[in-house]
Amino acid sequence: MNSTIDDELWSAVGDPTRRRMLGLLLADGGGTATTLSEQLPVTRQAVAKHLGVLDRVGLVHATPAGRERRYEVDEAQLARAVAQLFAVGATWDARLQRIKRIAERIQHARPD
Repeated sequence: MNSTIDDELWSAVGDPTRRRMLGLLLADGGGTATTLSEQLPVTRQAVAKHLGVLDRVGLVHATPAGRERRYEVDEAQLARAVAQLFAVGATWDARLQRIKRIAERIQHARPD
């Protein structure tokens, strides 16, 4: 697994506007920069820039639709991002459990 691609993927989904865009694209089965900008508090130009980021990391792909491009979520790449999120979550859960056990041992070792 290439960490640069992973970092870019995480950076792309780390932005709340892009996450909202992914949600809208999933709910609507796709959309254009214009249709997305009508549902978001940002300009069409800002939406286009966000779509460019999502496209570069493979989370969306575009097809020509008249004068615009229609974007759809790449479900395989989204599944990859979700799998990474779960893996990171599991790693942190394990770390937190170790910290909890250490804290409990320290608490039990203290004289009352």
